[in-house]
This record gives sequence, C-alpha cells and structure tokens, in this order.
Amino acid sequence: MSGARTPVGPTERGAAKQTVTISFAGFNRAWAAWIGDRLERRGHRVVYQRWDSPAEVPLVDLLRDLRLAQGRILIIVSEWYFQLGPRTHDEWNSALREVVAPDPSRFAAVSVTNSPLPAATVALAAVELNNMGAEEAERRVLDRLDLPADPLPHTAEGTRRGPRFPAAMPEVWGGVPRRNTRFTGREPLLNDAYHLLQGAESGAGVVTLHGMSGVGKTQLAAEYVYRFGSEYDVVWWVNAEKRVTYRRRLAELAPQLGLSTGAEYGERLRAVRDSLRRGDPYARWLLILDGADEPDQIYDLVPNGPGHVLITSRNPEWSEHNSRLLEVPVYDRDESVAFIRRRAPRLSEPEADQLAEALEDLPLLLDQTAGWLNDSDLSVQEYIALLEGGIDQDVVKISADFPVAFQTAWSILLNKLRDTVPESVDLLRLCTFFAPGFIPVRLLKEMPHDELPEQIAGLLNDPLLWNKAINQLRQYSVVRLESHETATDEITSSGESLYLHRMVHQIVRKDMPDEDRREFIDVVRRALAAADPRRPTDTRLWNGYAEIVPHLKYADVLKSKDPAVQSLVFNCLRYMYISGEYRAGIKLGERALKAWRTTLGENHPRIWELTHHYANLLRAVGDYQRTETIERAAVDHLREQRGEQDLDYSRAVGGLAADLRGLARYGEALELSQQLLVTYRGLLGEQDSRTLGAQNNLAVSLRLLGRYGEALNADRQTMEARRLLLRARHPWTLNSENSYATDLRLLGRYTEATSIQTKNVRENRIVMGEDRPQTLDAEHNLALCRYRSGDRAAAGPLLARVLERCERVLGEADPQTLRFATSTSCFAREHGDIDQARELGESVVARYEVMLAEGHPYIAGVRANHALVLRSVGERDHAHVLIEQSLADMTEAVGERHPWTLGCAINAAALRNLVGDPEGAAALSQQAVARATEALGRTHPLTLSARVALAADLRGLRDRQQAEKVEQEALADLAATLGEQHVHTISARSRNRPYWDFEPQST
Repeated sequence: MSGARTPVGPTERGAAKQTVTISFAGFNRAWAAWIGDRLERRGHRVVYQRWDSPAEVPLVDLLRDLRLAQGRILIIVSEWYFQLGPRTHDEWNSALREVVAPDPSRFAAVSVTNSPLPAATVALAAVELNNMGAEEAERRVLDRLDLPADPLPHTAEGTRRGPRFPAAMPEVWGGVPRRNTRFTGREPLLNDAYHLLQGAESGAGVVTLHGMSGVGKTQLAAEYVYRFGSEYDVVWWVNAEKRVTYRRRLAELAPQLGLSTGAEYGERLRAVRDSLRRGDPYARWLLILDGADEPDQIYDLVPNGPGHVLITSRNPEWSEHNSRLLEVPVYDRDESVAFIRRRAPRLSEPEADQLAEALEDLPLLLDQTAGWLNDSDLSVQEYIALLEGGIDQDVVKISADFPVAFQTAWSILLNKLRDTVPESVDLLRLCTFFAPGFIPVRLLKEMPHDELPEQIAGLLNDPLLWNKAINQLRQYSVVRLESHETATDEITSSGESLYLHRMVHQIVRKDMPDEDRREFIDVVRRALAAADPRRPTDTRLWNGYAEIVPHLKYADVLKSKDPAVQSLVFNCLRYMYISGEYRAGIKLGERALKAWRTTLGENHPRIWELTHHYANLLRAVGDYQRTETIERAAVDHLREQRGEQDLDYSRAVGGLAADLRGLARYGEALELSQQLLVTYRGLLGEQDSRTLGAQNNLAVSLRLLGRYGEALNADRQTMEARRLLLRARHPWTLNSENSYATDLRLLGRYTEATSIQTKNVRENRIVMGEDRPQTLDAEHNLALCRYRSGDRAAAGPLLARVLERCERVLGEADPQTLRFATSTSCFAREHGDIDQARELGESVVARYEVMLAEGHPYIAGVRANHALVLRSVGERDHAHVLIEQSLADMTEAVGERHPWTLGCAINAAALRNLVGDPEGAAALSQQAVARATEALGRTHPLTLSARVALAADLRGLRDRQQAEKVEQEALADLAATLGEQHVHTISARSRNRPYWDFEPQST
C-alpha cells in the first residue's frame, strides 16, 4: 500500500502553503519549536509529533504509523531519536530500509548531532544544522522542504516573540546544572509543567515539582530548562534551601539584568524583584528555585510578574502559596528499564527489569547502581542476591524517604569507589561534614594546607588527583558538579561547588571509621574557621556568614577546642543577632553553652563571652527575666574575679542595663548607663566604638524616661562621632540616625524627623536589606513621622507593610512585632477598620501580658490604647474603668510627670466627660497641663493636646471665658509650632478633642 501513495510534497518551489509534520525526540523539543515557528510565520501549517518508541512495539510499525501523518514529515535527527526504546542501530537500519527508502518523498530530515547514526539514515537525506547561525539554518530547513526562502512578512509591534534559535543562549543564563544526557522519560510531567506555566495569568505562573528524596526533581527541572529555555530571555537557577542563600543568589541577578545598584545585596535584591515584577528589561524570564523545602521561609520573596517560577521541593505546602503542584513519583517501570539500559548497555531488558524492581524504581539509586554495574563483572542476579543478603532485618531506615534497599546498595557502591579511586571516598567523607546539598568544596582548597593529614593534604595539593576523585564521584552520580558561569574553566573543573544528595550524605556519614571521622571533621572545622570574614557587623560580608552558618551543625564545631573555631562561633552568633536570625542564634547559643561548660568549665573566659552573645539574642525576643539572671551572674562573677575596670565586666554591665530597660526599671538602667559611659571614657577614650555604644545606650535610657531633649543631645553626639569613626553607611551609624530622628519626632519636630528618616530608610534598605530588623524599625519610624506630620495616606500603607513583614520574619510575639502592631492598631482605630483595631489591640494586650510582668508600663500603655477602641465601639463604661486603671498603673510604673502618664491622663479626662464626670475631667486636665508644661515645655505637642483638652473640659463646666482663653492660646501655639494647615491644628480648630496613643519604645 505504501507504494501506491501519491506524494504530498510540492512538485515545485513556491507552490501553495504546505502542511509539515515535525517528528522529534523530547530531548530536541527546542529545535522542533524553533523550526515550527519559522514555518508558521511563513503561513505553513505545522503539526508537532513527539517521537516515542515503546520497546514492545516493532519499530517498522511505528514508522508506518508516522507515515500516516499529514503533509511532509520532517524528522529532527539526533542520537536521542534513535536511542529511544532503546533501539539498536541494526533495528533502525532494517526499519528505515523497509519504510523510508521506498517512499523518500514523504520524508525530510535535519540533523542536530555529531554522533554516529544508523547507516540507513542516508535515506532521509538530512541537512546539517550544527555550527551555524539562525539565518543559514533557516535557509537550509526551507531548502530541504522545497519551500521558498522569501523574506518574512513584517511583524506588527507587540506581536508575541517566537522561540530563540536553540544554539543561542538566553540573554541571561546562570546557575543551571549541566544537562543530563541520560535523562529518561518524564514526558507527561514536562508537558504538564509547560502548559501550567504557559496557561497561567501574569503574576501567577508558579509550579512546584514535589516528591520524596531521590526521585529526580532537580534533574526534571533542569531538563525543563533545556527543553523550553529557548522561549525565555532570562533563565536563573537558585539554591533555595535556605532563605539567606536564596536572597544572595537572587541578588546576584541584578548586574546580569543591567540594573544600576550599589554593592549591597539588599539594594540589589530589591532592584531585581522590581525588575522582574515590571518585566523590564525582560518580560520572558524563568526562575528555578531548587530545594525549596521550607515555603514559609521564602514564599514572600518569590517574584511575581510576567515570567515563570519553577520550584523543586519535598514539601507540598507550596500549594498554600499560590503555586500549582505536580507530584514527581518514582519512575514507571518502562522508564526504569529504558534508563538502566542506556546507563548499562550490557544488561538485557529482563535484567534491567529485575534490577528496577530490586531498587524500587528510585531514579537516584538506579543511576548510581547501573553506572558501576555496567563496568563490573557482577551479574544482576548476583547483585540482587548480595543486596538481599546484606540487609539486616533489625536495621531501621535512615529516613522515611529511603527505600529499604538503599543502605546495602550504597555499601556495595562505596566498595567499588574504594577499589578504583580511594581518594574519591576521602573527598566524599569530607563532604559529609558540610550540610547536605551544595557543598562549598572551594573552602577546602582555599584553607591553609599545613598540618593536614597526609591523605587529605595529598588530595588538596594535587589538582590531577583532586579532579580524578571528583570525576569518579560524578561518573557514578554520587555528586553533581555545579556550573559557575562567572568562574574560569580551571576553577570550575576543580569543583568549586558540588551537590551532594541528602540521602547519600546521611548514609556516608553514618558508615565511617572513627579515625577517619575525627580527621575529616577537624579538616572541615579548620576550613570553616579559615573562611570566617571576621567582621560580622559589616553587612558587605554577610554573604560569607550566610554560607558558613548552615555547616556549623554538621561540622560539630562546638566540640572543637581550636580558638579559631570558637571565634567563628562568636562571630556567627553576632551576625545572627545583627541580621535578625534570633531563633536560630538562640539555638546555637544554647548548644554552645551546654557543650563549652562541659569542655571548658563554668568560669572559662570564653563562657562569659558566649553568655554575652546568648543574652543579646534572648533579649531580642523579649526574655528579659532570663537575661537579667544571666547578666547579673556574669556581673557578680567578673567584678569579684577581675574588678570593675575589666572590659568584660563593663560589657556585662551594659547587658544588665539593657535587661533592666526591658523590665522597665529605667532609673536603675540609667544609673548603670551613666557609670558605664564614664568607665569607657576613662579606659578607652571618647572615640572608641564601645564608648559610643555606651553613649547610645544612655540615650535609650533617657528616652524611656521621657527625657527626650537629653536623649536628642546624646544621640546627636553619637551619630556625628560614628560618622567620623566608622562610616556614614555603617549599621551603627544608621541606627544612631534612626534614634536621632525618633527623638526629634517625640519632641514634635516632625518635619526635621521626616526628612532625616526618609534618607535613613533608603540607606538601611541598601545596607541591611529590606526585611532586616533594623530596616523594619527604620520604616516604622518613618511611618510614624509621616503620620505625625499629617501624611496619613502614606503612613497607613507603610505601617501595614512593615507589620506584615515583621510578623513573617520575626513572628507575631516578637517585641518588635508588638511595637508595630500597637501603632497599626492605633492608626486603624482613627482612620481604618475599627474591627481590625480591636482585634490587633486585644492581641497585643494578651501577648504583652504573657511576655511582661503585671505593672509593666507597656501593659498599662496598650490597655490605655484599647480603652480608646472600646470608647469608639460604644463600650464607654468598660473603657472608663480600663483607662482609669491604666492611668493608675502607669503612674505607679513611671511616675506622674512621665509623658506616658500625662498621655493616659488626657485620655482618662475624655472618658470622665463621657461618663458624666466633667469636674473630674477638668481637674485631671488642669493637672496634666501643669505637669506637661513643666516636663516637656509649653509648646510640646503633648502639652498642646492637654491644653486643647482642658479647653473642652472647661466648656463642659460652662466656664466659657476661661475655655476661650485657653483654647485661643493653644491654637496660636499650635499654628506657630506645627503650622496653620497641620492636621492637629485643623482638628483643634474644629474642636475635635485630642487623644493620645501609647507607643512602646525599643529598649
């Protein structure tokens, strides 16, 4: 019948538009898409047919079925096309001679490979497309199909761009693993991922490939990139196992996108996210987040915009974060068999099936086992017998993800490695003392090599041996060598970064002689110590600490007595404190204290240094009672052992003062702060950073006591000195600037405060990064500056954003979060949603009641705020009782002349009026005016509010003459101080009674 078919192809060049069926292996999908696009743009109809070659179907039948396709059949010739099945060259030669040779006009072909092909492919008369540009390749395709090569019609502006020529890389390409030329199957998954991403609305193109360890999620994502990457202008691969590494890697995209930013990665990260969101300069971008097993840690940093995000994860909870899920199972059996036969050609199909069943179709295990089994004399039956005989029924699985056979299979493979290149086993064992995943083996190469064990020194000092060991591990798929496009070939080939699967990591670490364990762990500890940037306060070096911290646990650094390793622990704790990684820092600090007290003794100097860092972290999360106990013990011991002129003693005193501030013992804290400043000036001089730190803390104590003018002077001196001693963008300088702006705002100098704080926020975002505690605190201060200046439209959204980010980064119960929630609740009460204000306010009160002791001024203050919410919803009596109690508690806590007490008095007077006690209201207002004038001055905003409130209370007593006098004087002072058009002035002129919002301060 085939001989009777009339050829469909055109008989002369330039005939009517044609139908072309493109037959291609999935591996060559990019070529098919590009060729099809070029034909469709010329008006031809294209049918895509991905070639599949099930082993159970005769190849001749498959080719005959292909011949039923419409129009001319264009085959994209590659080794992949002929390997699927797998099929031998003899099978192909026979089928091509029987089906293609008698009817050559139906078939055309292009070749995209340089590999040997079946001899009978000459019947296809394939034209070569390798090693040429797009224009010549297109001309050859058209010529082979007997189609005219006329210029393409003009494309209208805004028309969708077609796929890129496959031999051309995207404009931006980074971090993508090398293509796995043994990739097998997974066609439905790849197609599903493609259609889900392409069909998603703008901003919603996120797909997560999830499944257990070892199923090949990363390999699947990499294959997706190579198959569909021609449709993107930007392809960027990111290790997303940890938030810090994800942020760093995403920030590295900035220069690749041509974005003009500073060197700080916080600024770069913000610029990258904005660029991707806008699709400028590239709208067709693909971001791959590999190993994102903790969505709660990074979901907020997943970009949105016109591009696509592909995630690999063991965690299906990504579905809760606007991602579509695709589960990646183990191989189907036919995929397992095909993969094994490609990896181990000597095995027959039945043998491959037996091996796949024994190894439970797990891709990682199939890859490792088939690779060395092909080089071994061992039969599959012998291997399976060894596998089954080596499993101890009492052995518990290492992980729920692991198949039962994994431990024994790995032991067999390890013996094979040891027999061939023993150094590869040494390197592998070294890697297990880093965290699983991406192993920075360059740290081993960069460390000093003196005094290393002989076997390790030989490995690190001999580049040929090093490469031989890595290549052996790669050959059996034990590790993956990561590409670094910015690195030189020499660096890349020496293995700057390896990827070690967590399953392999666990099994190798468990199965190691004790002597090797001691030697190898010591080497890794020394490598980490040598990589210590040694300046944890320098945000430019945080990338280094972010890289080191995940490995501390696996190197068991806390058991090391090496001073350099112990210093690394201190620096990492300091980094975690400044960067806001409080919870992780507390865990490290707890483990360190337990370990070092055992190895060093209770009173070793290192213990007191460790105590200082640990207490800082605990204090940051509001555990003031505990930190006071810790710091007081340190103060007492160091005073007795070393005296009051010792610097460690002074540092402990500073910590104790901070604890007292947290416990609201402000007078005691001020006294200690004053003494400490005198001590530091005497010991170190005026310009030492520790002296300036003490002066900064003195200002905090003064501010908490309501002595805002004195705090302003101290903060100004500290800020100016830090600018000279450190630099304008040093974190401590920026912190002083924020404190100075806070003092200005609390003094009612809103315009000055807003100007300074706007700049401060911009600098903090650049230096610290967007979601660091110091940046969040600066943004919160800016929001309050704008609010007090009357710019409510800008203040409200900023308050909401800061609170949302702080809850996510630090948690809902963190002291900083509670401060931000307090401000947001107050804003919502007056200018937003009263229900939201009530919910937030009740939550804040409850959390402060858990964190702090009864009688703390913060509890009294937030209860006073809540009383205003109750007033707004009509619960006047409840509100009155609550505000009166808050006033009494605040007076007891901080005294009758403290601004917080005066604010409570203003609110209490208003509620006395509402419940029918105008005399009590007026008396309280008169008292508040007198005390505020004495404490803050006649024109301070709080005093002005008290004066306006007094006028209202006098009107309530029908003392209109005195009320008019008080009111006019207050209005004149308001206009002179804040301006005629300030919202407070306008509100007072409209006789809206002022209220006071309690604002918890940083301690």
